[in-house]
Amino acid sequence: MSHPDAPQPVQPVPATAEEALAAARTRFEVLDLEGNPAPLYVVEFDIGFLIHAVMPPPPPGTQAPLGGSHMVISKSDGAVTYVPNFPPDSAIELYRSLRRSNS
Repeated sequence: MSHPDAPQPVQPVPATAEEALAAARTRFEVLDLEGNPAPLYVVEFDIGFLIHAVMPPPPPGTQAPLGGSHMVISKSDGAVTYVPNFPPDSAIELYRSLRRSNS
């Protein structure tokens, strides 16, 4: 039995980056510094889709907020995993290592 707060798999499993983005928009929202939804982007890779927001640079004299996460949707079963807000290549590598350790 899964934890009630655990993300539910995306069904049907996305076959394209466009389908992954549409599925992500229903459950993954990142707000910019003004409280508006930030644009979401998809990086397709061999075993999944990494969905991440690209934030505009902070105003001069301020620091970008730390933290946040990316969403990954598995191509095999639609499982949703959240990984830290690393650069996309690093987030993908982390996801791969998480999947290897859980299999």
